[in-house]
Amino acid sequence: MEDVKLLGTWASPFSYRVIWALKLKGIDYEYIEQDLSNKSPLLLQSNPVHKKIPVLIHSGKPISESMIILRYLDESWPENYPLLPADPYERAVARFWIKFAEEKLTSAFAIFRTSGEEQEKAVKESLEVMKTLEEHAFGLLLLQEKAFFGGDKVNMVDLAYGVMGYWLDAVEDCTGVKLMDPLKFPLFHGWVNRFNEAPVIKDNLPDREELFAYFKRRREMIVSATSS
Repeated sequence: MEDVKLLGTWASPFSYRVIWALKLKGIDYEYIEQDLSNKSPLLLQSNPVHKKIPVLIHSGKPISESMIILRYLDESWPENYPLLPADPYERAVARFWIKFAEEKLTSAFAIFRTSGEEQEKAVKESLEVMKTLEEHAFGLLLLQEKAFFGGDKVNMVDLAYGVMGYWLDAVEDCTGVKLMDPLKFPLFHGWVNRFNEAPVIKDNLPDREELFAYFKRRREMIVSATSS
């Protein structure tokens, strides 16, 4: 039996990216919750550069950053539910949209951390990103009659964008900013609903009320700190 550990925090969407991948691949692992206000020696030793979660530890070897971890899992357990297409072109397209997610999704979470003009800028950037995704990424799913980027099953691209659904609701709730308008972004909205209902995803999400309460507390702390 291989020794696999995951260092994460219960409210982190990036931790859940890795949890979903581990569950899809059927990999047994030990989850170790981290307190980011009092970082453990194991976390500091495993990720001394950024000191952040998630960190996967496989047979004593640490791997950091959620999407890097997903690629590592796919290469280390290639036959257990492949997360990327076998076709080279389809794999390249998948990697393009994964890179887009890594570069662009930060604007949505910037809305949570900012206020005033900074927040307005983050909202504008987020809406532009969502418009691009609606027209090109989720539009492609519609043309190809696919439920997910993996066809009829979730793949790595879905996991990359999965943070936009459940967690975006929490951001919208505590900031009062509405991004996921089903009238403006019906394809994106439809995909979010399908993704959240996929069995492995649905069974591995944090409690909604606890998550929203946590985000509200964090938002109040941020607003208080910036206004003082």
